[in-house]
Amino acid sequence: MNTEQNTVVRHIRTVLVEDDTPVRERLAHIIETWDQADLVAVCSTVAEANDIIDAEPINLLVTDLKLPDGNGIEVIRKLAKQQRDAQAMVISVLADERTVLEAIEAGATGYLLKDADTPDLIESILDLMAGRSPISSSIARVLVRRLSDDNKMSHLDNETAVPALTPREMDIIWGIAKGFTYGELAERLKISHQTVPVHIRNIYRKLQASNRSEAVYEAARLGIIRL
Repeated sequence: MNTEQNTVVRHIRTVLVEDDTPVRERLAHIIETWDQADLVAVCSTVAEANDIIDAEPINLLVTDLKLPDGNGIEVIRKLAKQQRDAQAMVISVLADERTVLEAIEAGATGYLLKDADTPDLIESILDLMAGRSPISSSIARVLVRRLSDDNKMSHLDNETAVPALTPREMDIIWGIAKGFTYGELAERLKISHQTVPVHIRNIYRKLQASNRSEAVYEAARLGIIRL
């Protein structure tokens, strides 16, 4: 891990949601023994996770999707609604297009498959907390394929309204797509750190997006940027 990542945030208050006992124990051990995280709760159901979100401030949700009493996407939606500054990472065996897109639309900003080893998980959490969107390569292929299909459809629909982004907003969306943090964007564009979130909120509104991944997806789908 590089120095920049290590200084991003310490004591990440984390909730783990996983119903498979061996996987839950392995992931819990990784998080518990990492000095930059505090494991607030380990849950095995949607209901347990929702109760924790109601009761505890958290920075990070790490969740499976297929749970005994529902889908982890329900927990992601609740987190996005109640604790908007928190981040959500999916760790799942599910990699079909519909599931991936639903998770991202719900508010997930990271998506890993369960084959991730310890260094990959920790690096991914640091990337997530630094404002990036870590995803497994197979998940990336799902998104690229969907983007390609949507771009083909957009060429057939000339009446689709494309939101007009200002030149500065274009700079920002390109930076988001490249994985730059707010601080890096401010430094590169020579604007104040307080201005960046304002531009990003405007971009989210125009693209009808709720997070970085969704904003980049919509910008690419509409042909505003090319990945």
